[in-house]
Amino acid sequence: MVNLSIPSIQSWMQDALNDGFKALQENNIREASAICHKLLKSKPDLVEAHFLVGLIALERKDRKTAIQAFGSVTTLDKTHSAAWVHLSKEFIDSGQINRADQALKEAVKYDCDNHVVQSLMGYIYTKLGDYQSAEFWQSKASATNADNLPYTVNHAYSLLYLGKIEECKANLKKVFKQFPDHSQSHFILATARKAKTYEHVDELERLTKQDGLQPADSAFLYYALGKEYEDLQEWEKAFSAFENGANARRSIIQYNEEAESAAFEVLEKTFTKEWLASQEEGCEDVSPVFILGQPRTGSTLIERVVSSHSLIHSAGELQQFSMSLRRLADHRNPEWFSSEFIRQTAELSGKKIGEMYLKTSEKMRGDLPHFVDKMPSNYRFIPLILKAFPNAKIIHVKRNPMDACFASYKQLFSDAYGHSYNQREMARHHARYYHLMECWRERFPGRFLDIEYEEVVRDIESNAKKMIDYMDLPWEDRCLNFHKQDVLVATASTVQVREPAHSRSIDRWRKYENQLAPMVDELVKCGIDV
Repeated sequence: MVNLSIPSIQSWMQDALNDGFKALQENNIREASAICHKLLKSKPDLVEAHFLVGLIALERKDRKTAIQAFGSVTTLDKTHSAAWVHLSKEFIDSGQINRADQALKEAVKYDCDNHVVQSLMGYIYTKLGDYQSAEFWQSKASATNADNLPYTVNHAYSLLYLGKIEECKANLKKVFKQFPDHSQSHFILATARKAKTYEHVDELERLTKQDGLQPADSAFLYYALGKEYEDLQEWEKAFSAFENGANARRSIIQYNEEAESAAFEVLEKTFTKEWLASQEEGCEDVSPVFILGQPRTGSTLIERVVSSHSLIHSAGELQQFSMSLRRLADHRNPEWFSSEFIRQTAELSGKKIGEMYLKTSEKMRGDLPHFVDKMPSNYRFIPLILKAFPNAKIIHVKRNPMDACFASYKQLFSDAYGHSYNQREMARHHARYYHLMECWRERFPGRFLDIEYEEVVRDIESNAKKMIDYMDLPWEDRCLNFHKQDVLVATASTVQVREPAHSRSIDRWRKYENQLAPMVDELVKCGIDV
């Protein structure tokens, strides 16, 4: 219950406010709304009454009213960090990045040391792709509320993503002491280390058999189970778990394949070689190195080889390029990748794109002459990267189509790749990617380097030298000892990259060849040689 003490208002108003927040906590929305109406009729400038209206609107999923209410709060009291952070969250969830940026800036400026505010800041920074800042705020929120389950779990997730494995495990221990059946935490634990015994597998099997299990919990548990069965080379059980997890996840997400297909068509129609030739000069900066392609195709291995060089910093998977496009286009549609968005980006200044990208990625880029951005989905924006950074280096990681598709199918992603939870949808998406890369290769010859994952694994030295030579840097033998780097890895592959290159993942899909027949069939239909 929220107890307010506002000396400048009448005592009945203070009592009413307390009653209103209590009613909201008890999910009595009608009573809370009636109290707000009464208070604002008597005192239209009562800040906390407007704030309560915003919270009620959030419960009702009425974003428009929530934004209006929190906006009223910040107009009446510009130091109200809680209202600012709620505004920022609503703006970013609705795709309004510029407004989210400004509201978050105000929330940070007036931070009231409130754990709810700090946790929301962590969420927003995660959405903005600033994982270091996200971890900072989630750490602050959980430090003062050690018994708060969401705070501890969110902090564990950010620690895992940053490669702070032992700290992540310590957070999970706190969770399991109070909530031993928490599905998301079991998923994080399975991701954080390689299974060597059946102890956790048995626990996961028990949890999947609970009555009334929600789809989100099923997805966490089955993907964890599949990962551990695969660690133990129990192939059939692993696939069964992955399939159950994928079905559960697909049942609760929205994926518009028709819209995605249309967006890919607009990419090909818009970004021609004539379009690029007609563009103004972009940024002369030579520091970015973009490693891109499909997720789970070995891009992390490539990044670790490249960033082992003494002149290259590993910045991880940065969302800043696509975010820069959204900011400059002032795109306000919650759809993050659409035909409309692509058409808007074609009109942007290459120099401004480059400057915005460098500015917003500054804290992640390090102090070395070059930095690696390994966001896989940047393959869609290769023409815009060439426009923004004509001197940047781009490495495209290729992998056998079936290994690539299956690697995504068996991965539970946090908030992306909606196509990956159905075999045929996954295959059709891969075909769109495959044909788009063929298009870029034809239109922009020599502007990016194709590297095959399988070839790197078989002959790491010659391929490492090829990449370093492509970047016009002197060779360093340390690039062959990438697995010995003591550097944080901001990626889902954080555990695997701490070992030498191996071929265990090549043709892994053949362990499940019968079960993956629909995926093979769909790829062949799309003209992809598997």
